[in-house]
Amino acid sequence: MQQFQASMLKLIIETSTNLPSDVRKAVMKARLEEEMGNRSSLALDTIAENIVMAQEEEAPICQDTGMPTFHLHVPVGANQIVMKKQIYAAIEEATKMGKLRPNSVDSLTGVNSGNNLGPGTPVIHFEQWERDDIEVQLILKGGGCENKNIQYALPTELDGLGKAGRDLDGIRKCILHAVYQAQGQGCSAGFIGVGIGGDRTSGYTLAKDQLFRRTDDVNPIPELAKLEEYVMETANQLGVGTMGFGGKVSLLGCKIGVMNRLPASFYVSVAYNCWAFRRLGVVLDASSGEIREWQFQESVEAFDLTKNAGETDSDDTRTVVLQAPISEEQVRDLKVGDVVIINGEMHTGRDAFHKYMIEPEHTSPVDLSGGVIYHCGPVMLKDQQGEWHVKAAGPTTSSREEPYQADIIKKFGLRAVIGKGGMGPKTLKGLQEHGAVYLNAIGGAAQYYARCVKKVNGVDFLEFGIPEAMWHLQVEGFAAIVTMDAHGNSLHADIDNQSLRKLSDFAEKVF
Repeated sequence: MQQFQASMLKLIIETSTNLPSDVRKAVMKARLEEEMGNRSSLALDTIAENIVMAQEEEAPICQDTGMPTFHLHVPVGANQIVMKKQIYAAIEEATKMGKLRPNSVDSLTGVNSGNNLGPGTPVIHFEQWERDDIEVQLILKGGGCENKNIQYALPTELDGLGKAGRDLDGIRKCILHAVYQAQGQGCSAGFIGVGIGGDRTSGYTLAKDQLFRRTDDVNPIPELAKLEEYVMETANQLGVGTMGFGGKVSLLGCKIGVMNRLPASFYVSVAYNCWAFRRLGVVLDASSGEIREWQFQESVEAFDLTKNAGETDSDDTRTVVLQAPISEEQVRDLKVGDVVIINGEMHTGRDAFHKYMIEPEHTSPVDLSGGVIYHCGPVMLKDQQGEWHVKAAGPTTSSREEPYQADIIKKFGLRAVIGKGGMGPKTLKGLQEHGAVYLNAIGGAAQYYARCVKKVNGVDFLEFGIPEAMWHLQVEGFAAIVTMDAHGNSLHADIDNQSLRKLSDFAEKVF
């Protein structure tokens, strides 16, 4: 199969840069259903713009290109060893091209392989079938939404819903709870795959398998078709909204599968996927490896990017332009709901940065007084002149930095932290005590924010790997929303509490 490797490279690039048509339709439907001009509506508009930009630029939709997971159906006798080697080569080439971010990290040393290859990376599943062609399906599922996967062992007690027993109603409660607990940290509005039964491993595999179903299909099991419909209607009454900003649309798709289990075990496994639902498939000629047809990409849906542009439903919404470095007085003037436009220099810093900088003996390589830290692991490429360029730069989930953030703010005099999904009470207290603010950028909007970067001023800690290095970025027109201010207010805590109260409305048995 001389063309197999080239076909795999094309599949990887398309999956990373071009959202499937059924997912586009789900996003378009959400934009129509959301109240015009509210925070979630504006976030959906940004998402739509980002999708178009990624397609036009053939650039990653989201900077976290996730764990590449391949499902292959092959004829009996196909040489799986050769196919694996060619998939590895295609992964390495896509990484060099900046279509994938280097995401494979040694779990013991923390060293990034730099080419997305290593033990367990990528994930490749083979299955034989009695056909003479080859089917390859690929999903790129980022770490932010992977962290919101959840598994329940029934019976159990669930916040807001009470006892979930070993029956269809208990399964219903688990699925609703899974949507609630993701909040904005999984880049809602999202999609879920649910696996009922199996063991702890096969249950999650079944749940992830559901993500390869089309969003518009109908479950062949009547009880599950009814449950999928119920979940879609009910979950969107929880008020989580896009990015956890509140709103009418919290879930874009729900697919449920079932398998047998042991008498002693009853698992409900939920695989959460963000709105940047990157999965495509191809059917190949088994002799040449040439692509015969594409799956999930029947047509490319166009977005009307003028919808809701510049409109707002609240007289309280302000737009504040800030030039970094920022003063404490400017930060104290901000409040939850304000839209902030940042110009000047900001610095990326995520897991490795925070772990390193919290140590008393470690100092910052640049002056961070009045500065802005961006929770971001960008996709970067270096040109022939040795200059770095940002290829994708959306926010990562901020909650992982909760143990460190307040102390980092105090130690270095930071005034703004940018990320997604919000942070907890320790950070909120630190913002209030030290005069800083948390800004929520739109998760997954990697092209939208890459466009704001006018120059890469430099980099430190490159030994941590490209995603974890400290990049110094000159930005212009970088927009985010104040969701935690210096007065002790947190939109994330408010939405969590409100959605938990709404969740309790659905505790009564339905099935």
